[in-house]
Amino acid sequence: MEKYILAIDQGTTSSRALLFAHNGNIISSAQLEFPQYYPNPGEVEHNALEIWDSVLSVIKKVCDQTKIDKNQIAGIGITNQRETTVIWNKETGEPIYNAIVWQDRRTSKKIDQLKAKGLQKEVKQRSGLFLDAYFSASKIEWILDHVDGARELANQGKLAFGTIDTWLVWKLTGGKTHVTDVSNACRTLLLNVNTVEWDSLLLEIFNVPFSLLPQLCDNSGVIAHTSTEVLGAEIPISGMAGDQQAATFGHTGFHAGIAKNTYGTGCFLISPTGSEVVYSEKSLLSTIGWRFNNEITYALEGSILASGSAITWLKDGLGIINSANEVNELANSVSDSGDVYFVPALAGLGSPHWDQYARGTIVGISRATTKAHIARASLEGIAFQVYDVVCSLNKESGQSLELLKVDGGAARSDFLLQFQANILGIRVERPTEVELTARGVAYFAGLGVGFWRDLKQIQELETDSVIFEPKIDASQAEALCARWKDALQRSYKWAIQS
Repeated sequence: MEKYILAIDQGTTSSRALLFAHNGNIISSAQLEFPQYYPNPGEVEHNALEIWDSVLSVIKKVCDQTKIDKNQIAGIGITNQRETTVIWNKETGEPIYNAIVWQDRRTSKKIDQLKAKGLQKEVKQRSGLFLDAYFSASKIEWILDHVDGARELANQGKLAFGTIDTWLVWKLTGGKTHVTDVSNACRTLLLNVNTVEWDSLLLEIFNVPFSLLPQLCDNSGVIAHTSTEVLGAEIPISGMAGDQQAATFGHTGFHAGIAKNTYGTGCFLISPTGSEVVYSEKSLLSTIGWRFNNEITYALEGSILASGSAITWLKDGLGIINSANEVNELANSVSDSGDVYFVPALAGLGSPHWDQYARGTIVGISRATTKAHIARASLEGIAFQVYDVVCSLNKESGQSLELLKVDGGAARSDFLLQFQANILGIRVERPTEVELTARGVAYFAGLGVGFWRDLKQIQELETDSVIFEPKIDASQAEALCARWKDALQRSYKWAIQS
């Protein structure tokens, strides 16, 4: 029987399953959205059981569409929205609270308290990350302190924490395996990126019991097997990675001067740096790319908290578009933004600003402003945020970026990528297939079971790309970016006043 790799891509707004053949082609895919919950301003939650149901549904659909037997699946790869936090009861398997999503800002004041104690430098040195509500640690502490009896149960060793990868493996194995890979673990604010172990001081800072934590594993290799009672077959789970690291691995062929940017719910720019941690003094995250064949690849990352979510807001919040595709039609219907600038700080600002109290800001509105100008300013606002990160990367790495590889749903927009190339002044490369996240974790899973022999064989599977070259001169780009910086100033610290 012909074998396949099943990739599970569990994202912020939907779950997807894709079957990959040995030649790298996708033979079947399915996607299902699930509800988003917003209990209070700045708070975002998911129901972990609804996520699990959505994953089961898409797995069944891709298998039914192709009529394959589950035993034809050589390995499963899991990639996931990072930092989103789930805590469940080990005995019942039931979550004790909704999953708190990476976009959630409810722990901002706690983060401020830790900064006031002068802990930022120590935390950065150990974790590679900044103190911010974005990461998992303060979300764990919040759940333990706000759910009746939770901390007592945690201290008794009866609760389990996980990011979504951990939760899915627990469910797929029938509660037998509590594990996370190093690329997800390094986003919790609890992992020491130097030793690649859970850090006792970081656990103490956030008051997180060690018994709550999953075991650590590599990104590729047989991690566990699915339960026959759950999937009807014992299938190796042989690849796991956070979505942005998976997307980076999916591009393959990185070297100095190249970075990838994923235009998803947020934007995430990653530049692999090699076998040693490279620290950013002010703005970028020092993170683990992956651990493969006992070798770690580190990376610098710029995390932008709102990208595709800004377009979703135009549809669901403002109601000026009926589908995401309309934003491109509107943007192309006007010659410029009419001096309108949209800073999409809907969940604060990530890299390189790290202002958890910034909020979305639209400036420059006049009687002549139309929804087309706002649509165009929204796409431009995404590109300007990436520009800010690239400027920081150039400064802190000491090397100018030469090529930006891109992927993600919003990367389908020719307008966005052309504008991105214009203001960066470099080439932007989009592969024919923009959903690299699932492909990357499929590569991890396939390598983990020998489905693909080595990295060289995977690189031979690469697809064609479209190149966007800059079309405006440097002075025009500088003028646009200077105006953007003026708009950006208006968004800073806004929520502190409320």
